[in-house]
Parts: sequence; structure tokens; C-alpha cells
Amino acid sequence: MHHYAAQLASPFPLLAAIGAKTDKIEIGTGVIDMRYENPLYMVEDASAADLIAGGRLQLGISRGSPEQVIDGWRHLGYLPEAGETDADMGRRKGQVFFQHLDGVGFAQPNPRPMFPNPPGLLRLEPYSPGLKERIWWGAGSNATAIWAAQQGMNLQSSTLKEDESGKPFHIQQAEQIRLFKNAWEKAGHARTPRISVSRSIFAITNDMDRMYFGHENDRRDQVGQIDNMRAIFGRSYAAEPEQLVKELAKDEAIQEADTLLLTIPNTLGVAYNVHVLESILKYVAPELGWK
Repeated sequence: MHHYAAQLASPFPLLAAIGAKTDKIEIGTGVIDMRYENPLYMVEDASAADLIAGGRLQLGISRGSPEQVIDGWRHLGYLPEAGETDADMGRRKGQVFFQHLDGVGFAQPNPRPMFPNPPGLLRLEPYSPGLKERIWWGAGSNATAIWAAQQGMNLQSSTLKEDESGKPFHIQQAEQIRLFKNAWEKAGHARTPRISVSRSIFAITNDMDRMYFGHENDRRDQVGQIDNMRAIFGRSYAAEPEQLVKELAKDEAIQEADTLLLTIPNTLGVAYNVHVLESILKYVAPELGWK
């Protein structure tokens, strides 16, 4: 989610609307910038949206991405604490949000409340059981992937990460995932985490696909600077289905993950994007054993 851009900056109204109109699909974000959030208020919004959706929310959060404005979170009244960077602030807020999803009371009740209180300390309401297990941290480095595992969050790794070795993107991302898995095991969490990677994948099946994405078939990873970090951007995949299957089968990070998020060109309209997804489901997924 991006603030100060000509798009929806608050995800929860849309998530709730999608949840009310659908029955089966998982609904999520990738990602909410925690630097801009009140983590306790966000617990209330996220829990309400999850209850409306019947427990189908898969919420991606992180410390944020490059912004439209300089330090935009300051205008919303948020400042790092002494000695913190804005990234530290985002992770701290992420921890507070994550911890308060457990439904445990922490607030001292008023002896003369407006409404009758249950006994003991009060929790944030509404409470959505299971939502805490469906929180994903968007990790842009090996260190933050390890941190996410230690917290007990699922891992969301996109098409960009810190270039930490000079190796191809999919190899670096696979290494990041293995570090996450090892840290998760060491932390002793009871459940099995989920891990997602994002890819831009286009099966060229007609002339329109060829016009839009035929030039993408020789794309390579790109390296650049983001927020004073040397970053590597993963390649796009665009080819005839048979060739696409061969190339994707060599992507080590896809093999390490259990969930694949497809990025689609929303500016090309609903009908074309349905075609893009249907082509993947019909021609690519079965050949690779994707479900």
C-alpha cells in the first residue's frame, strides 16, 4: 500500500468489501507499510475485516518501501524513538501489532464503564481467532527474514531484495528462504510457516500477449540503488508455455516456497488480466505441479 499516491492507501475497507462478496479466495496485502500505522487501531481494523471474510485474510506487513514524499509518516504524527531509524520504527510497530492479535487482555478496565465489562484486563475488539497465524512479513534482506521467523510471522519475499552476494536473484531468494526456515526451526514454533514469492509470469498464447510481452522474453535480473541499499530485482518471465515451464522449473526460490503470488498489469483491464491468469492455470501450473 502506498500513501500520497493516486490509489487506495487504506486496505481494510477494500479487504472487507472483497470478503463480503466472496466465499473461498484468500485475501491479502503485499505489503502494508507499518511506519504509517497505529498498530493497536490496526488490530481492530484487521480483525473486523477478517471476521467479515470468514477467516480468509492473509495480511502482508513490512517496514515499507520507497515513498512518494520525504518521510511521509511524519505528517501522520509518527516519529522514530530516540536512536531508532524509520525501519526500526516499522519493525517495532509490526511487533506491537502482531503481539496484540493474540486476544490476551492488557488494558485496565474503567470501574464505571459505559458498557458492562467482562472480568479481568480487556483486549482489543473484535478478536479474530487464527488471524495471528496469517500475518506475513515482507522481508527485503536475509536479516529481516530471520527476524520474521524469530517473531513467528510467515515470510513474504517479493521480486526485490538486497543484493547480498551478487548471485542471480532466484538463488539469493532461495538462500533467504532457507535461512528463514532454519531460524523458524531454532525458534521452536509449533506450527509450520507459509512462505511466498512473487513473480511476473506471462504465457504468450496469442498475438495480444506477444504485443504486450513478447519483448520480455530476454529479460534479466536488474541491479540498482534503493534507499541507499544495493538491490536486485528479479526478472520477468514471458514465453510460449512450453519454454515458460522449462524456465520456471529452474527457479530455486519457487521450489523453496509453498505459495506463488503473481503480479499482474492492472492497467490492462479486468478481461485481459483474467486471460493472463487463466493461461497460467491452463498451460503452466499443471506442468509444474502447482495447485
